[in-house]
Amino acid sequence: MPSSPLLPPDYLDESAPPSVSPHGDGWRQAHLGHWMSLALQRFDARVLSLMARNVQVPLALSNLAARGQLSASHVHITRHLALEGSRLTDLAQRAGMSKQAMGKLVDQCEAWGLVSREADVRDARAVRIAFTQAGHAWLQAYGQAVAQAEEELRVAVGPDVATVISIGLEAYAA
Repeated sequence: MPSSPLLPPDYLDESAPPSVSPHGDGWRQAHLGHWMSLALQRFDARVLSLMARNVQVPLALSNLAARGQLSASHVHITRHLALEGSRLTDLAQRAGMSKQAMGKLVDQCEAWGLVSREADVRDARAVRIAFTQAGHAWLQAYGQAVAQAEEELRVAVGPDVATVISIGLEAYAA
């Protein structure tokens, strides 16, 4: 098994008993998963900040974003709701959330006018979640904010590093 400069040598050996590293335990806060999590939090916060200032976002939604009432979890709906609408179960699965947690987010987003619940034309027993007109404006602003946040990342780390990050994360997530 390959070694890591951040982990004690015996850490990666699953047959070895756990030990306390003479190098300390700083590795617990200095590993790729930690850095990816922090980067995602920073990226999502920047996207929401940009959306709060976007004049195309309905005023009530930009006010919610500006006051920190919208979070990265609300972005899950923006990322994963199909343009033609989605069933709650499908939306939750794509976002990696429980149906109950997604249901609460949908309730909030419905109250804010981002989405609506509609009868599913293919199954009368089912309900589809769909973007409202305000939700489509939100989605367009989201796309603009993501593009700007990505450009800011490119400027911050340089175009070559940004490309390597993008290719590496895409390959790792596949």
